Amino acid sequence: MSKGEIIGIDVGGTFTDLVMIDHQGHVRLAKSPTTPENQAYGVLAALEQGAVKLPQADLIVHGTTTTTNAVLERKLCKTGLITTSGFRDVLELGRRTRPQAYGMKGNFRPIIPRDLRLEVIERMDAQGQVVTPLDEAAVVVSAKQLLALGCEAVVIHFLHSYANPAHETLAATIVRDIWPNAFVVAGHELLAESREYERGVTAAVSASVQPLLERYIARLRQELASAGFGGEMLVMNGNGGMVSASEVSKEAAKTVMSGPASGVIAAAATGKASGIVNLITYDMGGTSTDVALIRDATPTVSSEIEVEYALPIHVPMVDVRTVGAGGGSIARVNAAGLLEVGPESAGADPGPICYGRGGEEPTISDANLLLGRFETANMQSISGQATRERVESIFQEKLGNKLGLSAVEAAAAVVRIANAKMAGAIRMVSISLGADPRDFALFAFGGAGPLHASALAKELGTPTVLVPARPGLANALGCVLADLRHDYVRTLNRPFDRLEAGELHSIFMDQITAGEGMLDRESVDIQERRRMHSVDMQYVGQSHILRVPLDTDQPEMREVLKRFRAVYKERFRIELEGIQAKIVNVNTSVIGVRPPLDLSKLIDPAGRMTAVADAQNGQRRVFFDGVWLQAPIYWRDKLPLNFEITGPAVVEQMDTTVLLEPGDVANGDALGNMIIRVGAL
Repeated sequence: MSKGEIIGIDVGGTFTDLVMIDHQGHVRLAKSPTTPENQAYGVLAALEQGAVKLPQADLIVHGTTTTTNAVLERKLCKTGLITTSGFRDVLELGRRTRPQAYGMKGNFRPIIPRDLRLEVIERMDAQGQVVTPLDEAAVVVSAKQLLALGCEAVVIHFLHSYANPAHETLAATIVRDIWPNAFVVAGHELLAESREYERGVTAAVSASVQPLLERYIARLRQELASAGFGGEMLVMNGNGGMVSASEVSKEAAKTVMSGPASGVIAAAATGKASGIVNLITYDMGGTSTDVALIRDATPTVSSEIEVEYALPIHVPMVDVRTVGAGGGSIARVNAAGLLEVGPESAGADPGPICYGRGGEEPTISDANLLLGRFETANMQSISGQATRERVESIFQEKLGNKLGLSAVEAAAAVVRIANAKMAGAIRMVSISLGADPRDFALFAFGGAGPLHASALAKELGTPTVLVPARPGLANALGCVLADLRHDYVRTLNRPFDRLEAGELHSIFMDQITAGEGMLDRESVDIQERRRMHSVDMQYVGQSHILRVPLDTDQPEMREVLKRFRAVYKERFRIELEGIQAKIVNVNTSVIGVRPPLDLSKLIDPAGRMTAVADAQNGQRRVFFDGVWLQAPIYWRDKLPLNFEITGPAVVEQMDTTVLLEPGDVANGDALGNMIIRVGAL
C-alpha cells in the first residue's frame, strides 16, 4: 500500500462520492451534490467535506461521467472526418436498422454531420493490398478545409485499415503536421477491428469527446495542484481498469462507461471477499439504475456498448445495462391517464421534493418518504428539508387526484412501477447472457438500491441480497480497488485452416509488449502483472461471434478449435462438425494488480455495539403491501458484526437506507456486509 492517502472519487448524475483510505487503513467518506456546469467543483466540494489534506495524498482515482453525458446530450466538440472516396455516408447508413423496429418514424443523428465528412482517393482491399494509392495532396486540402469550418478534432477513417493501416498512418502524419492540437484520431490506432461502421463510430465518438475530457482533466489537475496535491491521478476506464490522467484522453471513448464500471469492480471484490462470487449488480442512483453480471468474481466484459440508438462503441467495457429509474426519476400521469415513472430525472438541482431545494415534481425518493421507508434527516448528502405534508400535497395534486388514489396509494404505485422497470433490466442482463437470476445473489448498492432490493429479489426469485458496507459510495470504492488495465484487439477475419500458430503467437506477443509498455509508464504501485488472452471465433457463414478464453499466449491450434467448439455447444446446445471455423479477432488484456485493501474498515469497528438492541434508534410506521406496519429503525454503523435482524425493519446509514420486508432475515459478516435471506420465496 502507498505511504500516503488513496482517494477514490466518482461523479454521478446526482452526487459526487468520495472514499479516502490512509496508510493505516482508516477510512473517510463524503458525498456532495454533483455540479453539472463544472464537475470539478463537485469534486473539490467532496474533498473539502471529507477533510482531505491533499498534500498528504499519494493517489487519486477518478470515475467520471464527462464523456457519457457529452454523448447522451450531444454536447460534443465539432469534429471532422477524412475517409475513403465513396464512403462518407458509412456513419449515417449504419446497420440499416430503425429506432423502432415496427415504427414508420424515427430520427438518427450521425455523430459527425455530412458537411464535415470529406473524401480522399485511396483504397485497400480486405487482404490489406493497395488498390489505389493515397492522394496525399487531397489529405492536406481536406484537413485545411475542416479547420476552416471550425473543427476542433478530426478522424481519419479508411476502408480496411485494420488489415493494413499504412494509408491511415500516412494520412494521420500529414494531418498532425497541419492540425493545431493533438486531437487527431486514426481509427486503427484506437480499434484494429473489421466492420467499418462500428470502427468509424468508435473513432468519431472518441474524437468528439477528446477535447472535452482533456480540458476537464487539465482543469481538475490544476485545481488539485493549487490545493497542494502532488501525487498521481488515474481515471477509470469502462473496462474496469485505470489509466493515467495524462494518457486517458488519447483513447477517450474508453471512458464512456467509467462511472458504472467502478461500481461493478467494487461488487466483484466485495463478493469475492465474502465468498459470494456469482452476483447480479444492481446500482440505483439518483438518475438511473445500472445492472451487470458477475460470474466467479469476474465481471462480464462486452466488446460493444450501444450508449444510444445507432452509436455502438467497440471497445472492451464492463457489460452494464441502464434503465431510466433512479431515486430522482419523475412520476407523472400521461395523456392517456396512465402512471409513468422516468426516464426524466429531477437530478441534483433542484432534486426530489424531499431534498428541500425547491423541487416540485414527485419522484421515487419522495414516494419512499411518504411510505415511511426512509427519512432525509440522517442522510449526509441531503442538506435541505421538506415537510412530509408538502410531499403528500404534491403527490395528491399531481398523481392521486388524476388516478383516483390517495397520496400514499399513488406513492405505492410509483414504487411498484419503478420496481417492474428495474426487474426488466435485471432480466435483460441475466437471461440474455444465459444466466438464471435464481442462481445469483443480488448485489444492491447506489443511494437508493437497498430500499428496493428485497422487492426486486422476490420479483426475480433471487434468494439472497448482498448489501455492502457503503452502498451509496460503492462506485468511489471501486475507483480505489480497481487495477490498471489495457485491452488490445486485432482483427484477422481468417479461416482457421489458413492461420499458422506462429502468427497467432506473434500477435499475442505484440499485444503483450504494448500493454507492458503502458504499465511501465505508470507511477502507481503494482503488486503483480496478469495477462488475459482470448480469440473471437465463428463458423464460416454465421454472424454469431463467440469469445474463446485461452490459458496461454502460445496455444496449440488444435486446442483453440476444441475450446471454440465447447463454447459453441455451451451457448447453442449443438455441435457443428464438418463446418469451417474462422478466427475473427485476437484479444489481450494486460493487468497491473494493485495491493489489496481491508474492506472491514469501511465501517469504523470502534463504533459498533455488542448487542443489536443497542443499535436501535426507535421505530416508525412503514407501508407494506397495502398496510402500515411498525418497523424498528437501526443505525448500521452501531450494529455488531454478527447481527441478525428479522423484517420488517429499516437500517439507516449516512449514504443509504436498507429496507427489510416482512419475512426477510439479515445477517452481518466479518467484512461488515449485510446478507439478506429474502422471505416468502
